[in-house]
Amino acid sequence: QVQLVESGGGLVQTGGSLRLSCAASGRTAGHYAMGWFRQAPGKEREFVAGVNWSGDATIYADGLKGRFTIARDNVRNTVTLQMNNLKPEDTAVYYCATSGRLRIAIPGRSGYDYWGRGTQVTVSS
Repeated sequence: QVQLVESGGGLVQTGGSLRLSCAASGRTAGHYAMGWFRQAPGKEREFVAGVNWSGDATIYADGLKGRFTIARDNVRNTVTLQMNNLKPEDTAVYYCATSGRLRIAIPGRSGYDYWGRGTQVTVSS
């Protein structure tokens, strides 16, 4: 089993920045792809960004690359999401996820087996 705990959410004004962090623990932490998803009220949970097991390959949802940056530290077993130039439409609960099978990140929920409880990000206009 893997446990994931997110932190770093909060309230920020349009154009501001936030850095989310996810701490992973458990037997397989650090061995598989990890990702960030988000879910806004009334909407489906959507892919934000993913990173492969070694940290040298990343993928992003359309329109987010350039504003968001995902990175991982396999020594500390953490994955971060740096979010810049935030917009009101970025308001959502952000979830950290890790695969228990795949080393390469994919942009779909089916590739991820363990999830954190989420952290709220609110961007005011």
